[in-house]
Amino acid sequence: MPRTGSRILTARAVAAAALAVGTLSLAACSDGTGTRDEGAATLVAGATTQHRATPEPSAGRSADAGRTVTCTAATTKVTVTKVTRPLNHLLITATNTGSKPCYAYNAPYLRFDDAQASAAVDRDSVPQAVVTLEPGRSAYAGVRTSAADGSGTHGRTAHRLRVHFANRAMDGSVGAPADLKLPAGGVYVDSSVTTTYWQATREDALSW
Repeated sequence: MPRTGSRILTARAVAAAALAVGTLSLAACSDGTGTRDEGAATLVAGATTQHRATPEPSAGRSADAGRTVTCTAATTKVTVTKVTRPLNHLLITATNTGSKPCYAYNAPYLRFDDAQASAAVDRDSVPQAVVTLEPGRSAYAGVRTSAADGSGTHGRTAHRLRVHFANRAMDGSVGAPADLKLPAGGVYVDSSVTTTYWQATREDALSW
């Protein structure tokens, strides 16, 4: 009988220890100070496929899920400006004009004039976090319009730009696009036209 009692006590101790370890593991995963929660703009890192990256809002912001929406042209004011540096670049700015925070997923889908395909995306510009726009805050994307060394082909002067926002699944667009008029005289674009992912700052959008 003493042997049997000892075995029962040992099994209970092992089970209690396992439960304690499991509890600590779950607490570590949900800790708001960990790498899964990075403040106003957060992500869960993942793979990139074609025009899609997989950063998602972290579990730490799950309480905001009911009030945070996907950014669209209907809830933002989108502008495009020509910058002096870098050369041959535009800056797209999307400012949240709605009453709720919104997520600027992935990269903008850009079409110049009547282009049949969207501009390419710079894969090296995937941000460290999905950009979250509180009302009145902005997201930025840099656009290289043509190759500085003249290596681009099919060059032309574009006069209009259509900007679509990515949906949450990042496999297509959401809502109607923003139709923008390019700076006076138009902008020269060629086959190398490329955009960055949405960034939290102007500096990040133009640092390539």
